[in-house]
Amino acid sequence: MKLLLPSSIPLQVHAPDGVTTVVYDVHAPIPAEHRDAEALVVWGNPGERLRAMPGELPDLVWIQALMAGTDAVEAAGFDPAITLCSGRGLHDAPVAEHTLALLLAAARRLDKAVLAQAKSTWRAWEDVNQPFGAPEHLSTLSGARVLVWGFGGIGTRLAGYLTALGAQVTGVATTAGERAGYQVITPAELPAVLPQTDVLVNILPATPATTAVVGTQVLDTLPRHAWLVNVGRGATVDELALLAALESGSIAGAALDVFATEPLPADSPLWRAPNMIITPHSAGGRPEHPERLIVENLRRLQAGDDLLNVVAG
Repeated sequence: MKLLLPSSIPLQVHAPDGVTTVVYDVHAPIPAEHRDAEALVVWGNPGERLRAMPGELPDLVWIQALMAGTDAVEAAGFDPAITLCSGRGLHDAPVAEHTLALLLAAARRLDKAVLAQAKSTWRAWEDVNQPFGAPEHLSTLSGARVLVWGFGGIGTRLAGYLTALGAQVTGVATTAGERAGYQVITPAELPAVLPQTDVLVNILPATPATTAVVGTQVLDTLPRHAWLVNVGRGATVDELALLAALESGSIAGAALDVFATEPLPADSPLWRAPNMIITPHSAGGRPEHPERLIVENLRRLQAGDDLLNVVAG
């Protein structure tokens, strides 16, 4: 079996006997001598190259994506008979830490501090001088009511970090109940909870059901001091509705790591939206020990066992 590994990330894969590994350039066509590969690892592949690969790799039986959300791979046109596995679990710690950083930046207005530093200006903003913990202003995570929409591995890891800082965390998922010790509600219950929410964290995947689900109705239901943080997928947020909410002041701010179009175009009004913090889809840019998942799934594939993180067709 030949396994193709992407050039976009250094991988030290100690493949089992019978498996040959080849590093391929994610920006170039697959060389003719390697188009007989049966297994492929995907990470950081440009969209146009990803869409060309189904025609270049006719013998594929297994694709291991290192990203948690595999929407781009699913849309590339690979044969549905090919087993696709996600990188679920590889990004729990990196994305949770990045999300925590965005939340702290919002509460302490570090974005304004950076701008003031660039101008050599001392205390150019007043947001952090508001009463600490005042209910009409997000100034601390201690006591903050945080709603995490998309309460999987990343959400539960983030919840632990937030709890350590004194936040009150509620999860939102398709099934209500309790998960990892936290109350979980369904989206149908959001209208009753959003008005008491200080921060809405969006970790939703991109699916037909989640397209622009964070739109005018959700944003208008949040209180004026609330912040939106999106580290899921850009397609889940109605960006025009968000821009209107920020410009009107109906919510206090937003911190976005993902966007409907990436890279975010230079002429996008989101760059200049008031109280906006932007990072360039970097929350999950460092999968944690991906080699372990690759090798384990290789072993299972050779043994005929069920693979880990199979994406349902």
